Amino acid sequence: MGRAFEYRKAKKMKRWGSMAKTFTKIGKDITISVKAGGPDPNMNPRLRLLIQNAKSANMPKENVERAIKKASSPDTSDYKEVVYEGYGPHGIAVVVETTTDNPTRTVANVRSYFNHNGGSLGTSGSLSFMFEHKSIFKLINKEGLDLEELELELIDLGLSEIFAEDDHIIAYGEFESFGALQHYFEDNDFEIESAEFERIPTQTKPLNAEQAADFDKMLARFEDDEDVSSVYHNMREVD
Repeated sequence: MGRAFEYRKAKKMKRWGSMAKTFTKIGKDITISVKAGGPDPNMNPRLRLLIQNAKSANMPKENVERAIKKASSPDTSDYKEVVYEGYGPHGIAVVVETTTDNPTRTVANVRSYFNHNGGSLGTSGSLSFMFEHKSIFKLINKEGLDLEELELELIDLGLSEIFAEDDHIIAYGEFESFGALQHYFEDNDFEIESAEFERIPTQTKPLNAEQAADFDKMLARFEDDEDVSSVYHNMREVD
């Protein structure tokens, strides 16, 4: 098993799992997708996957339909996806993904979360080299599926790692390979339960419990900000 497997196994979902936060993120993603590719999921592969993500997150169907209809209106706010990078307390590298209709407000808030918790906001691209940007697909496992054979078929499409997890198959690929992998899975009748992107740290920094608690205080501030969609870091908590 490779880095993606170890990262997924160790990742702590202390936060970022609230239903309201998930629904807000999916709603904004739907808005961006509809404005870019139209409201018809049959013609918009990204929207097709977002609808499946919403279903997996138990987002009510009427919420999804309302989000698509709202996104189709010319009066709907235009959201931008902006990434911020910086260091949190105890030198932990942090990448913050936001979806915002007001970047001025968002960057001011993000800077304050860093500054008020012993960290600092860096310049764009200053820390991205410390994370691998990956696409990730969660598939329903097929009976009798030969995982090694599937891996060989997908390597040329940008697959970097694949493994079984309970009743699912988890496939990690290069960020740029998202579309090619999606087409393969759909064309070969795989049921995609969810699809998204993750940033996997190339190396982690250990913190003890007290130091980790300091870092968690900063994460809590990010969690409360509706403009923030995801936060990635390289903290590894040790006993």
